[in-house]
Amino acid sequence: MLHGIDVSSHQTDFDTDGVDFVFIKATEGRSYVNPKLDGQVKRARDAGCVVGFYHFLWPGDAKDQAKYFVSRTPEKAGDLLAADWEQTGDGTWASSKDKDRFIREVKRLRPHHRVLLYCNRTFWRTHDTSSFAGDGLWIADYVSKGKPRIEAPWRIHQYTDSPLDKNVADFSSKQAMRDWAED
Repeated sequence: MLHGIDVSSHQTDFDTDGVDFVFIKATEGRSYVNPKLDGQVKRARDAGCVVGFYHFLWPGDAKDQAKYFVSRTPEKAGDLLAADWEQTGDGTWASSKDKDRFIREVKRLRPHHRVLLYCNRTFWRTHDTSSFAGDGLWIADYVSKGKPRIEAPWRIHQYTDSPLDKNVADFSSKQAMRDWAED
């Protein structure tokens, strides 16, 4: 298992010691770009981490959100991309169809990148209607690391959010994760 973190503009500083991969919030909806994106990307790349980017998905306009995401996200071979599908601040969420449209459009726009779905266990079990997770499921379930309580295959498990979001990835080495990302 590899160890990783995911960060947003709320993490002004983060430690990369012992971290194999870092997912960075890039965008949200069709109007937000993480103001700390460039510095966070530099920190992760300088540490030799596998880098991923995620977009916080809002209801509606899934294709426009996908275009917005890829237009504002660095494009480097081996970078991972993800849809962050969860409840918004105003209590709404994108439909399962919107989630699927977004992932497919990102994949169409960046065909040489792996595109994953991030969601929590409740969303996967109660809001998902297609079981579509693009190239892999990144599941949040705050239990023992590497043991999410789902039946579906997963690639990344977010097992805690304290003191920050920590994850494990089901790969034998950082190189194996890089090879998968570039395949």
